[in-house]
Amino acid sequence: MPRKISSIAPDWWDYTTLDTALIKEAAQLTPEKMLQLSRPGFKIVMYDTLQDFYVAEALEYITAWKQSTDDSPVGICGPIGPTEQLPLVARMVNELGISLKSAHFWGMDEWFMDGKEVSPDHPLSFEKADRELCFNRIKKELVMPDENLHFPKADTAAYRKSWDGVRCAVMQGGQGDIKHWAFNDPLKREGTFKDEPPSPAEYRKLATRVVDLHPMTIAQNARTSGGGNITMVPTKAITVGPVETWQAEKVSIWHAGMHDNPFGQRLTTLMISKKIADTAVPMSLLANHPNVQFNFYRGGLGTCDIEMH
Repeated sequence: MPRKISSIAPDWWDYTTLDTALIKEAAQLTPEKMLQLSRPGFKIVMYDTLQDFYVAEALEYITAWKQSTDDSPVGICGPIGPTEQLPLVARMVNELGISLKSAHFWGMDEWFMDGKEVSPDHPLSFEKADRELCFNRIKKELVMPDENLHFPKADTAAYRKSWDGVRCAVMQGGQGDIKHWAFNDPLKREGTFKDEPPSPAEYRKLATRVVDLHPMTIAQNARTSGGGNITMVPTKAITVGPVETWQAEKVSIWHAGMHDNPFGQRLTTLMISKKIADTAVPMSLLANHPNVQFNFYRGGLGTCDIEMH
C-alpha cells in the first residue's frame, strides 16, 4: 500500500505517514512500559527531578573531557536545546579545576541565512549561546583553545575534518517535535522520494550539510526561542549528519518534556527499542547505532490521554 500523506505538511515526510497501528501502540505506553524497552545497545534512564536531570547531563561533558590527553584528544558534541546544562558544565570545570587544554567540543548545528551561517552576534546564533552560557564562563587557564571549538559553517569542510583524529566520546542531543536530532529533519516529498522516503541506508550517508527545515521545526523554534514569532526563524540550517553521529561512541538524548511532547517521546523510544528504522522519523535511525541512551525527566513524560483545554 502507498504511504499516507502527511497530515502536517503534505509536501514532506514525517511521523504522520507511519502505520496507524504503530502510532496507537506508542501512544499507549506508560513510563513503566517505556523503561522495559531498554535492550542491549539502547538504555533508558529516568530522573525524578530536573536538578538531577541537568546535573547528569552536565556530567557527561566532564566525564568525556577528563579522558582527554595531548596524545589522545577527546571531545563531546552538544546541542542548543536543551541549554540548561551548559552553565553547570562551566561551574563544574571551574570548581574541580579540570584543564580542558586538549579537549574538544563540536556544536551540533547553526542557522543558515543569505547563503552563509549566521554570525555569532545573531540573537539566535547557537555558537553565541554555547559561548555565553558555557565557554566564556570557564576560567581562561582551564578552557580549551579556540581552535578546539568546532561550529558548523556553510563551508562544511573544516568542521568535517575536525572529527578526524579526535575521539568523540558522546554526542548529546534533544529531540524536536519532528523527531529529529540536531536538524536531521525528514526530507521533502519530491523527486526520487515522492512516493517513498529514503531508505535508512541512504539517509545514513548524509554528512554535515545545509538542510531545509520541516515547517514543524520552524514553528517549534519560534515557540521555544522567539515567543512564537515564526517570521524571525530561518528556514534553513547547517547540521551535523549521521556520518558524524556514527563516529560518536555514544549518542545520549535528553528528554525534559519541553522540546518534544508525550507522544513523540514514546514513539521514538518504541521504534528504537524494536529496531524500526524509518526516515520519516529520523531519530528512529539510532536503532542501528551500537550505543544509545535516552534520558527522561519523569515529570515531563505526561500522557497521551485526550484532555480538552
